[in-house]
Amino acid sequence: MKKLKKTETEAAPALGRAIQSAVVVRDFLPSPSELVAKEETVKVTLSLHRSSVEFFKKQAKASQVPYQAMVREVVDLYARRWSPAAASKKSTKAA
Repeated sequence: MKKLKKTETEAAPALGRAIQSAVVVRDFLPSPSELVAKEETVKVTLSLHRSSVEFFKKQAKASQVPYQAMVREVVDLYARRWSPAAASKKSTKAA
């Protein structure tokens, strides 16, 4: 199959139309400093069921992340969901 080449003069009008029809997208990505966990961490020793650890290790390997980070995220989500601050937000929404 023969490759087609456009000259600068042929490509310029198409490029101009593409630029004119472009839509500006608001920057929705967080800044690099917002990507870093700011909350202090505390090391703990925790005994978990073997099946739970195997599950997280398998999922972590597939996602290419440390399994401890996945476990920490689950614990953090649970704590945020059931913290008194979360409970007060839920009762405010229900009212």
